[in-house]
Formats: sequence, C-alpha cells, structure tokens
Amino acid sequence: MQSIEFYRSEFISFLEQQATKKEPKNLYDPITYIMGLGGKRLRPVLTLLSAEIFETDYKIALDAALAVETFHNFSLVHDDIMDDAPLRRGKTTVHEKWDINTGILSGDAMLITAYQLFENYDGETFKNLAKLFSKTALEVCEGQQYDIDFEERDDVTLPEYLKMIEYKTAVLVAAALQMGAIIAKASEKEQRDIYNFGLNLGLAFQLQDDYLDAFGDPETFGKQVGGDIIENKKTYLYLNALKLSSSEQKKELLDMYSIQPKDPSAKIETIKEIFIKSGSAEYTQRAIEDYTERAFKLLEALNISSDKKQILQEFGEGLMRRRV
Repeated sequence: MQSIEFYRSEFISFLEQQATKKEPKNLYDPITYIMGLGGKRLRPVLTLLSAEIFETDYKIALDAALAVETFHNFSLVHDDIMDDAPLRRGKTTVHEKWDINTGILSGDAMLITAYQLFENYDGETFKNLAKLFSKTALEVCEGQQYDIDFEERDDVTLPEYLKMIEYKTAVLVAAALQMGAIIAKASEKEQRDIYNFGLNLGLAFQLQDDYLDAFGDPETFGKQVGGDIIENKKTYLYLNALKLSSSEQKKELLDMYSIQPKDPSAKIETIKEIFIKSGSAEYTQRAIEDYTERAFKLLEALNISSDKKQILQEFGEGLMRRRV
C-alpha cells in the first residue's frame, strides 16, 4: 500500500495525460478547465485505494477513478448553474466564464465521457461498474431535486435532509470505494462493507462541508462563505437551529430566511450568530464526529489487514480536520 498523497499524485498525472485539445473547443475547453481546477480528488483516490486494499494494482482502476471524478465535476458544473454560483474552488465557474448553454452542453459531454471510460474493462467488470454507476448517478439527480424542492418548503425535516445529502453526496463517495472493489473482484460482502464505510464517511464529509460553508475561512474554503445562507438553504445547521432556538431566535431566523438583501453580509453574520447561540453549530460538529465514528466501526469489521485499515482511518481523519 502507498500513501494517500501517492495515489492523488498518480491520479493527477493520469488526468493530465488524458487531457487533449479537441474540437469544438467551446465544448471541450470548459471540461479541461473544470477538471484542472484542482480540488481534493477525494473520490478517485478512494477508487485507487480500494483496488489495492483488495489486492489489485491501482493502475487498473485509473479509468474508473477518472470516470468518478469526471462525473463529480459534471455534477458541479450543473449545480453551479442551478445555484447561480460565481466561484468554484476559488475560480470563476464554467457558466460565468463561458455561458449557461456552454455549461449545460459541456456537462452533458462529461457524463457521456464518464460512461465511455468503463468500456476499458472486461465484460463482467464493465457490467458491474456500469450498473453501480447508473444507480449512483440517478441517486445524485434525486438528491439534487430534493435539494431544489427544499428551497420551496418550510416543513423540511432532519431525516429528509439527511436522505438528501446521502443521495447528493455520500452515495458517490461510497460508489467510488465499491468500484475499486469491483475491479479487484472482491466478494459481494466486501463490496457491500466498503460501500457502507464510504456512505457514512460521505455523510460526515457533507455535514462538514455544510459547517464550513458558514464557518470556513474565505481564504481557504474555495467557495463563497455563507453561500447556503444567501440561498436560504435548509441545511443541517438551519434545521437544528429551528429545533434548538428560543422563540425569539427562531422568529429572527425565519425572518432572515425570507429576505435576500443586495448586500448579504449582515444577514450571514446574524444567522451565524444564531447557529452558535442556539447550539446548532456544536450539534452539527457532534453529528460529523458521530458519522465518522460509524464509518470507523464499519472499517473495523472489514476483513482486511490492520495496516490497510489504518490508511483508510487516516484518510477519514484527514477529511474531518480539513478547513477547505
């Protein structure tokens, strides 16, 4: 087994090798742009790591890892259009740099490209990868629709929110791990176990992302801090604040979520203060720790060596310490 940084470096090298100048440039240049913006490369690293955990050379999993990362970035391009987001990883979003139509079409091409990458595997592996990928891609779309629906609802519950982030974020983390196991021809139980580990890790990851959206450092977060507040998103922080707030805090929170001022800075600071004073910020941090611990308990049950478990645990711990 190699270090996490080794797998990340190997994936980035592979990604750069695959980048080619193609026509029409207004279709492919945005793809090269978004894929080159960096990011944590969390999902492809997990695919490579999982293949080696189950005794297969990580290089065989590079195409699947690239498919996962391509799909993830496709979803970001379309999410940014829906959210009218100006920044992604600290840089101008695709639809702002080009235009909305280009963002839609380039995103579509990325989805198709992701599927094409699975064609590099043998029949049975291709079938299993494509089946998992189709299921996951549809769940991500369902999660995105739940997210959109929640913007118009005032009765969103915490279980509904958790289901939304499971579909929108966690299932792709879980699938990335299972893809490595599929390529390694691991047993169905091993595939299921590594998937469930990733699912809980993905939930912790998304809750951490929600927390950082409000309380992250603008210099390192890479997105507009307070973006969820500006968009009146019913996040875990918001839903818990409603539940835990005094009647006065709750009224102020609801009032703030009913307006969209031209300058949102005062709104952001007021709501962050409610998140802290109500106890929602602390409650969210505890939930992040809880899902991380659930992932680690599942990791303990995996039938792999202790050194491999240690690498996965260190990876998870690193995610929870992140500030970006």
